[in-house]
Amino acid sequence: MKHLSAPLALLAMAGLAGCGRQTAPAPEPPTAKVDGETISYPAGAPQLAYLTVQAAEPRRVAITHLTGRLYLSDDSTVRIFTPVAGQVTAVDVDVDQAVSPGSPLAEISSPDYGQALADARSAEANLAAADKALERSKELVAHGAAAEKDEEAAQAAYGAASAERDRALARLRLYNGSESGTGEVYTLRSPLEGIVVEKNINPGQEVRADQMLANATNLFAPLFVVSDLRRLWLQVDASETDLADLQPGQKIRITSRAFPAKVFDGTVANIGPSLDPATRTVRVRGVVENPGKLLKAEMYVSVDVLRDESKVAQAGVEVPSKAIFTIDQKSYLFVELSPGRFERRQVEIGTEKDGEVPVLAGVGAGQRIVSEGGLLLQAVLDPSN
Repeated sequence: MKHLSAPLALLAMAGLAGCGRQTAPAPEPPTAKVDGETISYPAGAPQLAYLTVQAAEPRRVAITHLTGRLYLSDDSTVRIFTPVAGQVTAVDVDVDQAVSPGSPLAEISSPDYGQALADARSAEANLAAADKALERSKELVAHGAAAEKDEEAAQAAYGAASAERDRALARLRLYNGSESGTGEVYTLRSPLEGIVVEKNINPGQEVRADQMLANATNLFAPLFVVSDLRRLWLQVDASETDLADLQPGQKIRITSRAFPAKVFDGTVANIGPSLDPATRTVRVRGVVENPGKLLKAEMYVSVDVLRDESKVAQAGVEVPSKAIFTIDQKSYLFVELSPGRFERRQVEIGTEKDGEVPVLAGVGAGQRIVSEGGLLLQAVLDPSN
């Protein structure tokens, strides 16, 4: 028992000594140094671990997430009606067929055209007869065999015949015909190069020159629609927040789900003068180059509107929306001047989009900003706010 009591006594004494020793207090975290709008932390300060710093990026040169609809360009599309009445005897083209200027589209047996052709030929013959009569009158007057009034009458008859010939030829040209034509078969031709995208005509069909004035949709439809599909028009319904970044002449890039790996180029042609009261959007028209004719009218496409390169430097930067905080209706963020040293700056911002806020003034591209933790710095800089 004596041998056991000694170790127990030693243990008891060690326990009493341990109870009397005090644990050293943890060191206080270094405090921030505040100087006006600037906060500084020493290297290795634990507060820095709560801050995320990144470089301010130049604003993207594209306005993304716009959707557009393609349609035929009015500048390179013609809707063809017949200028004469008659019966269709032949149709020479079909949908998706390429045509050139002057290519025959259909043939129409038309008494109207036949009458116009006969009038032109008759007028030409009458003019030739009047010309000969005038020459004879001049010769007779020159030899004293006729009075001057006969020459004047022949001159008047020649003038009337010439006017009638001009009228008859003008009517024939309205039909795109000439006096060398034969019969009463009128050939309807394409006025431009392109593709036949619509056909509403069949052999045996009766057509009229005034059918385009009819109120019935089935009668109002053109006989042919020919369009140059190497260029299409684009309609984009832009929101109010996009208007500041849109202007005529800007470059646009178009992508389609049908051809996801291909980008088509174009330009902004026109911006509507007013907002649609129902959708609160502005109609923007663009022109899209379609050299391979891959894009089709009525396709829905994605549109990126590219800013003018000369103005990109003036467009400011983009920062995460978390970097911005507001005091008294003014916007601020913190800029890292050097490691551990931050400055609060008032900035001018635009409209937030996709988690990014455009900063138009106050921060330059490449400057390092506090993207997360700015409110912690604000609490240290100005606890009252």
